[in-house]
Amino acid sequence: METTRRELLGVGASAALGLSPLGGGTAVAQTASTSPPQQGWDDGELAHLLPTSSHNRILIKASFKKTLAAAPNLQVGDQRVAGQRSDTRGLFWQFQAADLKPGTSFQLSLTSSDGKALSQPWTLSTMPAPDEMPSRLRLLVYSCAGGHDLFRAAHTGFEFVPTAVRKKLLQRGLSFSPDALIANGDHVYWDLLAPRAAPKLGASKAAIAYARFDRDAPILGGANEVALLRAAGEQISPLYGTLCRSTPVFFLQDDHDHFDNDEATDEAVTFPPDNFMLQSARATQRLWYPEFLPDPNRSPGLPGSDYPDQPASRPSGLSESFGTLRYGRLAEVLLYDVRRTVTLAGPTGVFVAPDVEAWLKARAAAREVVHLVNVPSNPPGWSAGKWGEWYPDLLGPDGKLSEAKPKPYWQRGWLSQHDRLMQALSEMPGRIPLVVSGDLHATAEGRMMRSGQLDFSHNPVITVLPGTLGTSTGGWASEFRGVGPKPPQHLDMQETVTPIEENGFLLIDFAPETITLRYFKWNQKTQPVSDIDTLEPFHTTELKRA
Repeated sequence: METTRRELLGVGASAALGLSPLGGGTAVAQTASTSPPQQGWDDGELAHLLPTSSHNRILIKASFKKTLAAAPNLQVGDQRVAGQRSDTRGLFWQFQAADLKPGTSFQLSLTSSDGKALSQPWTLSTMPAPDEMPSRLRLLVYSCAGGHDLFRAAHTGFEFVPTAVRKKLLQRGLSFSPDALIANGDHVYWDLLAPRAAPKLGASKAAIAYARFDRDAPILGGANEVALLRAAGEQISPLYGTLCRSTPVFFLQDDHDHFDNDEATDEAVTFPPDNFMLQSARATQRLWYPEFLPDPNRSPGLPGSDYPDQPASRPSGLSESFGTLRYGRLAEVLLYDVRRTVTLAGPTGVFVAPDVEAWLKARAAAREVVHLVNVPSNPPGWSAGKWGEWYPDLLGPDGKLSEAKPKPYWQRGWLSQHDRLMQALSEMPGRIPLVVSGDLHATAEGRMMRSGQLDFSHNPVITVLPGTLGTSTGGWASEFRGVGPKPPQHLDMQETVTPIEENGFLLIDFAPETITLRYFKWNQKTQPVSDIDTLEPFHTTELKRA
C-alpha cells in the first residue's frame, strides 16, 4: 500500500492548512514509499484497536470508521462481551473479558449488533498464571511516540517524525514478535500553557486554527470532543491502527499526555495537573488505549484507580497511572506515572504518592518473582537541566550541568524519594536492579554506582533510556534545553551507552538467569527510510543474576 501525502502530513491537517508535500533533503522528509500489509488481515470497519491482558482478563480499546448505533459484540473463545461506548457518538468502544484461562491464546471476533462481522478474527493471549514459570519473555519498549504531522507542515519549530515513518519503526519492532509492548509516555503532544513549549505546539497559530480547546468545558460531549479527535486522535490511530491487535500493550502517561510540558516559571507552573489537564489525559486514555488491569499485589486504592464519578462505561478495578505487567514467576514490570501525583511540598514533596512508593518498595522486597523491573515515566540516571526531574541540576554558563544555583520551583523531596526507590532496587538480593524509563528522547544505558551518600557499588542500578519513535527537529533535549541528557551531580554513573539522540526502540528478553537488552537506532538525517525495514541491534547487553 503506497504511503500518500495525506498520511505523511496527517489526515485533515493538510486540507485545513492548504499544505504542500514535505520538502527538504533529510531522510525524514522522504516519502516512505510502501507500508507493509498486515499479513493480509482485513481490519474491516476498525479504525484502531489496542488490547491489553493479564493472566485472566482482556481489555480492548477500539474505534470504528463509522458510528455504531448499537453496541458491538466481542467473542473471546466461548465468552461473548457486549461493547461499552467510550465517546458520545458511537465511534469508540471498549470490551473487557474476565475469568479467562491463563496462558491461553484466544480467537477473537467482532460483530455488529445484528451479527455482521466488523473485521476478520484474530488471536490474543492471556499472560501465564502468577504461579507458573515461563522460560522466556520478550518486551518491545520505546518512549515519546506522539507528535502531530501538522507541526512539521506548519513549521512551528517543534517537529516530529512523520506518522508513516514512525509506523515503520513500530512495524520493525513488532517484527521481532514481542510478547507485550510498553509505550512509555508522550503519546500526544499538544501543549497549551507551558511558556516555552506551548507556542510551538498546541498554542501555535496553526494548532489553534485546527483544534481549539475550551478549558472551562467538559472534554467529551461538545466542541472539545471534536478538538480531541483532531489533536490527540490523529497522533494515535494512524500510528497504531490494528498493528497491535495480537500484542498486549501497556501505555504509560507522562507530562505531554496531560496536554502540557513540565515547566515552572513565575509565569506558569504546569504541574500538578489542573482539572482540564486531568480530564484531557483521562479522556485520551478512555478512548484510545487501555488502562492497567488489576493485579493482586497492587492496591486497588492507589490514585487513579476507581473513583466516585468515573464513567459508567469504565470497568471497575482499573488503574490509570500505576500498572503491572506480570508474566508468571519470571518477570514483574511496575509502571508508574510521576506527573499525576506530584506535590510541591519542599523536603516532603514527592513524584509518586506515598502509597505508590510503598507498593514499589513492597514489590522490590517480595521474592516470588525472579525479575523485577521499574518503568517510571521520568528517568533516573540522567538530567537535561529541566524542572520536572528527580535532580536539582541546571545548565551552567559553561554548557555543563551544575548545582551551583538553585533550580526554581524544584523540590528537594523529589530527590529524597528517588534515593529511597533506587536503594530498594539495589538491595534486592539475587536480582538485577533494572529501571527503563522515558521522557528524555534518547537511547542510553548506565550503571548507578552511587546516589548521594548511598553506595550501590555492590549491586549497581542498571538505568536505561529505550529510544524514541517520534522525536525530531526541536524536540531533542540538546536543541530544546541546550544540553543533551547527562548524569547529574548527585550520581556516580558508569555509562555503557552514552545518550544517543536518534530514533529507535529496545527489545528486552527475560530468561530465568539473564536479562538481555538489544538496542536499535535509526538516524533520520543520514539514513533513508528504507533502512528501517532491516534494522538490527547496534548494541547488546546481557545482564546476569548474581
